[in-house]
Amino acid sequence: MSAFTKSSPSAKCKSEYDHLRRVLLCPPEYMEIRDVINDVQKKYQDENIDTEKAMQQHKEFVRVLQQEGVETDLLDPSETFPEQVFTRDIGFTVGDTVYIAEMAAEIRQGEESVLQKWLRNNNFKSETLGGGNRVEGGDVLLDRETVYVGISSRTSKNAVEDLQKKLPDSEVIPIKFDEKYLHLDCVFNILSPTEALIYEEALDKETLDMLAERYTLIPVDADEQFALGTNVLSIGGRRVFSQPQNSKVNALMRANDFRVIEIDFSEIIKSGGAFRCCTLPLIREQ
Repeated sequence: MSAFTKSSPSAKCKSEYDHLRRVLLCPPEYMEIRDVINDVQKKYQDENIDTEKAMQQHKEFVRVLQQEGVETDLLDPSETFPEQVFTRDIGFTVGDTVYIAEMAAEIRQGEESVLQKWLRNNNFKSETLGGGNRVEGGDVLLDRETVYVGISSRTSKNAVEDLQKKLPDSEVIPIKFDEKYLHLDCVFNILSPTEALIYEEALDKETLDMLAERYTLIPVDADEQFALGTNVLSIGGRRVFSQPQNSKVNALMRANDFRVIEIDFSEIIKSGGAFRCCTLPLIREQ
């Protein structure tokens, strides 16, 4: 089913690197590792999440986004959804439409309806793929007329076919990767029209060769990948949010003339996501 808007569509997104004008987040007020659904959570399940610290880190992230000229909208957190902070997973914007995801993990099912209600109330055009074509936003990356879709236990091949039908003017490219890394944006992330981060161990040679023809690939090593070093957020103008702990990838990005904005996200990453996971872009402009 689709959600219809009262006015003309206001969403706009064609890439991962155009100027971010408006973004949807959710404070981690009820964040906890309740059901382990990824390897990072498995490591931290005993100590779990310090919610107060996570809230402080997220608040600082929002403050700096606003300082950089980004309009920030916040979903109301719900105790029912301990991973609601990861707004990117429950939707993704392509062109003028926000596509509602279908969450694979039971602990996250229901977040979709919260997002759909918010979009409807704020006059954003939204749509679901339907037909049981499971897709999560962490597996979808945009670069103009190219849409990369990671194939995983959370995003199906049928979703790729459905997206291609809905986006006839785009090239939708499926990318296989090692599913233990959760989402495609944990191993591959586009920084600009010519540069991208990559964690090579998660991808096969054919895929790496294809991406290397399109981008200068900046490598992320195993330690920093586990600390979500690939899951940065570009907000345009070669500005990138990253954790200070991931010093090697930050140095490589700076060497490639990116301005790296360091924010401590060490508490939030314990649940397996970082800056890209925590942001659902609504409007990006060149």
